[in-house]
Amino acid sequence: MLEKEMIAAAHAGNAAELNDLIKRGATLEARDASGATALLVATHENRVDAARALIEAGADVNAKDNIQDSPYLYAGAGGHLEILKLTLENGADLKSTNRYGGTALIPAAERGHVETVRTLIEAGVDVDHVNRLGWTALIEAIILGTGGEKHTQIVRLLIDAGANVNLADSEGVSPLSHARQRGYGNMEKLLVAAGAK
Repeated sequence: MLEKEMIAAAHAGNAAELNDLIKRGATLEARDASGATALLVATHENRVDAARALIEAGADVNAKDNIQDSPYLYAGAGGHLEILKLTLENGADLKSTNRYGGTALIPAAERGHVETVRTLIEAGVDVDHVNRLGWTALIEAIILGTGGEKHTQIVRLLIDAGANVNLADSEGVSPLSHARQRGYGNMEKLLVAAGAK
């Protein structure tokens, strides 16, 4: 029963209750029906204090659920910056990938989470990792982004971090071609200045 209480306390963000349950012997890696640990449940809800309590108690930041999400990957994809930083300080596997074969950086770039992208780049995530769809973070920021300021900033961050501006998608379409097709002039300028063809 303690395990169900752990999941409920994580969902509610009740750090004090989590600490009490851990003291009473609850399993840190208790899982819900989706395979999510208490830490992943807290991460889903962006419950920073609950996540911190679980991580400090030794919860695994890389434990994956049934769809290959981990607290680290989900925090990155969701732009949950405080939890992401906690996972990075506590053993996040920068090479781990989600169900699409992508690192945390790729969905963060796609969703316009500028500070998350910056944090992941600084942590050392591979900026040129290609997921199963044949896309890098740079390509996702262009083709799945809005072309607005946030995604343009992300393109700039990726270029500054040394992303290969000529790494095409699986159909051979370059980042520059994608930006031009969509009329994203600011992205196009950044790419051209970085030597994109």
